Amino acid sequence: MAANTNTDAPVPDILAHAAETASAAPSIHNSQPWRWEVDGDRLELYAERSRQLTATDPEGRMLTISCGTSLHHARLALAGWGWQAEVDRFPDGDGDLLARIRLAGAIPITAEAEQLLRTIGHRHTDRRPVANRPVPSDALQALAAAAYAEGARLQLLHVEQVDDLASATAHAAEIDAADPTIQNELSEWTGGERSQLGLPDEVIPSRPPQTNVPSREFSGSGSLQIGDNHDKSASYGLLYGDEDNPLGWLRGGEALSALWLTAVRLGLGIMPISEPVEVPAGRQILRRTLSYLGWPYLAVRVGVPADETEPEATPRLPASETVHKH
Repeated sequence: MAANTNTDAPVPDILAHAAETASAAPSIHNSQPWRWEVDGDRLELYAERSRQLTATDPEGRMLTISCGTSLHHARLALAGWGWQAEVDRFPDGDGDLLARIRLAGAIPITAEAEQLLRTIGHRHTDRRPVANRPVPSDALQALAAAAYAEGARLQLLHVEQVDDLASATAHAAEIDAADPTIQNELSEWTGGERSQLGLPDEVIPSRPPQTNVPSREFSGSGSLQIGDNHDKSASYGLLYGDEDNPLGWLRGGEALSALWLTAVRLGLGIMPISEPVEVPAGRQILRRTLSYLGWPYLAVRVGVPADETEPEATPRLPASETVHKH
């Protein structure tokens, strides 16, 4: 373990730095729907409704999960710098204030915290097919343990359950395709050239990949070159929890961040699959897959990358747009 060498830094600067690091977190369609406020010794996370996908995500389910990934990134940054974060989730009850963080003192820096912090810069969504190599079972258990530590669970799916996921995803895609409002929103957030928000062509496959679970059909042409591999060696899982409410969604996002960064540390790729959870009918199919023991937050594809080159990074808003100091 290493000692904390940053004890003399002003607390507001430490918190602002953590919030800036947290801005690298994944979010639905790269909407970055969060706002961080530094107020003295407090760092507060707000839902930024101006970046909510109101057609795709009217309840704010995916917005809140996205904000949860950013919250976990901020917590991890503080731990990696040797600070204990005291987190109060939904301190004012329902509303847009999702979490409040205070520093609870210096702590030793563990090797695991340092390693996970370094993975933030290498985490990305890779929509390319995976290698024809199975994911080691101990690695899958490590992902499940990472999610469990954050208050959610990861159910690894067997073949018949992957068929359920494929069915739920295909059904959701049909619903989305028939809704012009959702299609217009998809066009607004994906495809083309982008400098701050949304998904540019560079991260969208140039043609539909061969998959067991259908991929979301994005707008734009897509220019990400993909090989001829099939995802038959991939593993699929359902991230779920006990509560289908904003607190559950927030914790689900924290768990997603934890398992994703753990996957990066283990040399694995993660592709989130949110489409079936975005529609009530899809959620019911996945609830049945879970034997009604929990509420699905997101599905994930886990695989060994077939291509060692990292795809283009999605753009990010400048820190001045997402982090504010008072």
